[in-house]
Amino acid sequence: MSRKRAFDRDAVLEIALLEFWRHGYEATSIASLTAAMGIRPPSLYAAFGDKRHLFEEVVQRYRRHDFSARALAEEPTARAAIARMLREAAINYTDSRHPPGCLVFSAAVNVGPESADVREAMRGIREGAKAAIAAFIASDVAAGRLPEGTDPGALALFYAATIQGMSDQARDGATRRDLERVAELAMLAWPGEREGTPDGPLGRDPG
Repeated sequence: MSRKRAFDRDAVLEIALLEFWRHGYEATSIASLTAAMGIRPPSLYAAFGDKRHLFEEVVQRYRRHDFSARALAEEPTARAAIARMLREAAINYTDSRHPPGCLVFSAAVNVGPESADVREAMRGIREGAKAAIAAFIASDVAAGRLPEGTDPGALALFYAATIQGMSDQARDGATRRDLERVAELAMLAWPGEREGTPDGPLGRDPG
């Protein structure tokens, strides 16, 4: 008979998530993981494989609570979805119950060539999110809810960059109110948000 695992897998996975979130993929070692998780290296390898596979599982766990995906799925328009994403980013990125910012943005920023696949995996997640935003914007353009000249790709890039910047600012100590103000200002770039801007911020240049 196989020996029953002597630890709560979900509990130690949550601890690993916080370690990777706090220190980043490269700086989080097997030694620091096992010390935080309260298990020995053989137990980690038996339960999760190696550090790379543990990180993959951590990211999957983290993404179950992806407020951006929920906003895109639940809101009726791209504007409502993006406004919600920005508001919830301000709340989530400054929540004192976990490290600041976003794991997907920060965990693989400084990695060496041997961890390039980790960096590319995180980049792929970010690119997928940006593409989903652009697709929602494009559908609103097609439905006439946005000006015909709106550039979905540029608009999606702008808001993706804003959300990523909000994560960085949270890690630098920005408060929830600081980021809520960023969110409010960012929505002024929405096409038609200001008077006389049907082809305004982030619309296509008619020339």
